[in-house]
Amino acid sequence: MPKLNVAPTKSNLLGLQRQLEFAKEGYDLLEQKRQILIFELMSRLNRAEEAEGRVAQAVGHAFTALNEATLEIGSQAIEQAAFAVAMRHEVSLSDDRLMGMAVPKVSVEGEPMGVRFGIGGTSSNTDVAMSRFVDLLPSLAELAELVNAVLRLARELRRTQRRCNALSKIFIPQYRETIDYIMGSLEERERESLIILKMIRNRLGEETESREAQSQ
Repeated sequence: MPKLNVAPTKSNLLGLQRQLEFAKEGYDLLEQKRQILIFELMSRLNRAEEAEGRVAQAVGHAFTALNEATLEIGSQAIEQAAFAVAMRHEVSLSDDRLMGMAVPKVSVEGEPMGVRFGIGGTSSNTDVAMSRFVDLLPSLAELAELVNAVLRLARELRRTQRRCNALSKIFIPQYRETIDYIMGSLEERERESLIILKMIRNRLGEETESREAQSQ
């Protein structure tokens, strides 16, 4: 890992040490976020799989009733009966906050089922089919909420993982290597300074002894 291009000075050493501590703290926070995202992602993924199974089963039951009604009165009569029915349903969207990101919440509100078809021209399976399709809406809203949350959590997890990798594999090693280099350079300079100081002291001592010998 190439070191940073900075001069080996004490001020740069102190600055890099502070930056290294900050990077390590940032990595710890990102790692905690990554663990929470993994937990939330797996939890919602399991719930989404369960919701998908319930929806598939409910859709199968609804279409079974619709097929039976079609066999009884024909597809044209089903279409005519459907055009005569007007039901109002509202889809509400809101967001929950999780680790700084928005996780969607989806809900559906509709009118009570009641009696929607006349006595003639339809069959009991027509009412059953419509009732099953209407009852399916909340499950579809739940599935949409979970799938959307899984996609968002997966994207956020990928971004967090990239940041963790950048800190642990690039920035932190660069800071450490640069700090080691600067510390080594400063120690070498200190040793050189001590050697020079010792040489100066020895030279001064020799000159002092020489003057004392000449004075005698």
